Amino acid sequence: MRKRLWVVVAAAAAAVVAMRKSVREQRAERALWAEATDDVHDPAR
Repeated sequence: MRKRLWVVVAAAAAAVVAMRKSVREQRAERALWAEATDDVHDPAR
């Protein structure tokens, strides 16, 4: 029974780590797209 509990805890921890990594990568990609598509201001104005 304890072994099963450890497996469940380890799986949950791995899921949390994977989710945090995914969120971090999504934020980085969003920031990159925001920078790449930022409005270009006309210096003549």
